[in-house]
Amino acid sequence: MNDRNTGRSEENGGLTRRDALTAAGAAGAVALAGCVSTTDGDGSSPTAEASTGADSDGSPDTDTATEGGDSESSGPYSVGVVNSLTGSLSAFGQRNERGMELALADVNAVGIDGRDLALIAEDSESQAQSGVSAAQKLVNQDGVPFLIGAVGSGVSLAIYESVVQGTDVVQLSQNSTSPDLTEFPGLLRMSPTGRAQSSALADIVAEDGHDSVALTYINNEYGQGIADAFVDAYEGEIAYDSSHDQGQSSYASVVSELASADAPAWVFVTYQPEFTTMAQEAYSSGYEAQFYGADSVQGSDVLSNTPEGSLEGMKVVVPSAAVDQENYQSFASAFEESYGETPTAWSAYMYDCVVTAALSIHAADEFTGAALQETVRDVTRPEGEQVGTFEAASAILADGGTAADVDYQGVSGPIDFDENGDPVGYLQIYTVEDHEYVSSGFVAGE
Repeated sequence: MNDRNTGRSEENGGLTRRDALTAAGAAGAVALAGCVSTTDGDGSSPTAEASTGADSDGSPDTDTATEGGDSESSGPYSVGVVNSLTGSLSAFGQRNERGMELALADVNAVGIDGRDLALIAEDSESQAQSGVSAAQKLVNQDGVPFLIGAVGSGVSLAIYESVVQGTDVVQLSQNSTSPDLTEFPGLLRMSPTGRAQSSALADIVAEDGHDSVALTYINNEYGQGIADAFVDAYEGEIAYDSSHDQGQSSYASVVSELASADAPAWVFVTYQPEFTTMAQEAYSSGYEAQFYGADSVQGSDVLSNTPEGSLEGMKVVVPSAAVDQENYQSFASAFEESYGETPTAWSAYMYDCVVTAALSIHAADEFTGAALQETVRDVTRPEGEQVGTFEAASAILADGGTAADVDYQGVSGPIDFDENGDPVGYLQIYTVEDHEYVSSGFVAGE
């Protein structure tokens, strides 16, 4: 059966990183939120004129330019961040925050031509409309020419279409993986496209000997895109193929329909809270199937909120950082020292977003969206000298180098944005064994 809903409804200068983090927080260099911005009074989307920091009469909005980091001032350069601090994706938002804090400390330990970087963070609440409101506030009121955001693919696309498209503002998503975002080359992203993830997931299901699957996906841009790509890649029978809504208290009907499909394998393309509820209800009802999942169903909260044995043997394909690189290992060591845990790829992606923004600013002739559009791709491309830290890249630029002279190799791996705004990436396969995630291999991304 196929009732697919076709709607498109993460020690420098004598200071340790810990010292720099403390100093950054004390100086108020990063506005970490909980704050949620609102839409314009009339609820309308911003115009291109408003998004470039202009008053309604077309004259420059000097207050907005100053808040955004005027190129002629000595204050910090301000970059906007839309993050998931609450809602279904808040677990990813927390990982983002930690990667962001470490990157900010590393950047400001060096500085950008003698100036600091400031990050103004707003909460998307993991929802498209709240994300748009947050982005409107950052672009129109704070006047940022560079916007990092968002986590969810649907939120990122809503921001792009409502706030960024038609302006010079640079948007770089930290975590969005939907294959559909490739169709919007003005929307850059640090995490790899989910098309490779879906292909790898389809291969794993087939290699495990399953010629029939039941598939459920969350009804938004992320879920639809990953599910579509999985269906395209999987050569077996799709016995059940249907969406589910976000944030429901029960998914008993979805679980019952999955079981009724009589497929040996169930594939979940959804978020942690939704999957946790489904897994609990499947276990309590006595349903048995081999579980597979896309990246957003994997996490410590899932394990802590599901019964022992309920996920045994489940396989999940997730984006991965380049764990064999020296700069990643330094990042991971600093992360563990600061937060007492191992970083995820989502933290690494956010770290690289901040560093890429800082390098773009350093390489640009002026602090405007138009100038940053010219440098944001070049500082990560292979024509330049390969460097693994902001300090090393900054030294090239300070010595007269241009964006084309720098090839920043992120802690998440080579970035190399292509013409569609997509990066090179890695994928990792995890298997649940004794209620723990165990790495069972890597897959090259697109």
